[in-house]
Amino acid sequence: MPNRHVTKHPRGWAVKVPGGERASSVHPTQREAERAAKQTVHNLGGGEVRIRGRDGRWRDSDTVPPGNDPNPPRDKKH
Repeated sequence: MPNRHVTKHPRGWAVKVPGGERASSVHPTQREAERAAKQTVHNLGGGEVRIRGRDGRWRDSDTVPPGNDPNPPRDKKH
């Protein structure tokens, strides 16, 4: 599955492949990095985008269509 993570980066916010060392792209804001990650995952056929906060903890995740949401009844945000 083409999942992506959004993490803090020395030059802003990075979009990374899970388990990857290098950033796929770097953006000045977390919002821009999240948009880029969601667009990439959508273009690759859907999957999961997970977002880390400034403290390094997971703060959010979103299933991007046409991916399968692993918890559809509980995911009320999206």
